[in-house]
Amino acid sequence: MDGWQKYAAEMFGTFVVFGIGVGAAMSGYEAGWVALAFGLAWITALYTVGRVSGGHFNPALSLAAFLDRAISATDLVYYWVAQFAGALIAGGIFAWLFSSDAVGGGATTFPEQGFGGFKAFSVEAILTLILTAAFLTLLRSQAHTKYLGMGFALFAVTVFGYGVTGAAVNPARWFAPALYGGIWDGAWVYIVGPLVGALAGWVIYRVVVRGDTDFTDDLGEIKDSIS
Repeated sequence: MDGWQKYAAEMFGTFVVFGIGVGAAMSGYEAGWVALAFGLAWITALYTVGRVSGGHFNPALSLAAFLDRAISATDLVYYWVAQFAGALIAGGIFAWLFSSDAVGGGATTFPEQGFGGFKAFSVEAILTLILTAAFLTLLRSQAHTKYLGMGFALFAVTVFGYGVTGAAVNPARWFAPALYGGIWDGAWVYIVGPLVGALAGWVIYRVVVRGDTDFTDDLGEIKDSIS
């Protein structure tokens, strides 16, 4: 598979997930419907281009895939660029159709009142941990239904987290509405939280699912791939 195909697939897949999921959030649907929209959007994107790139559509999941050596360090960088580009393109279309304020006001995620920064960070990290562990397990599965499992995982974490932090669990999903709307509240929560959650989810996957408690070789291979 040519590199440009993988990166284009990640951009298109992120565009689909962001466009459908965020579109539902902008329409003012309740949490359950927004969560369902995100889950179905991921399933749609996965069955369309998942076989090309792995179907991450999320910088945090790409980090976990890199840690698990499913993609290279070079791929990781280009995946991130493609994912942010896909989200920005979808957000730009919404801004053109409606307005930048509509995108910012209807789609930006931020901690609900009464939830401090550390609590919100913890929610984003834990939800991403759950999503990452499910994603890595299913990523290597040969089952034809694995994409359904990924979609249901995103649906589940979004149902719980939508009323607390907005359940971004995806830095690209947070960034585009924040940029168009100029709303940067809790920025570190939505960048650091998912990345920490992805790291923790990878550890859970390696220890619990793969039964690997020796990370010496893993860390060595990761270091070699970066250098």
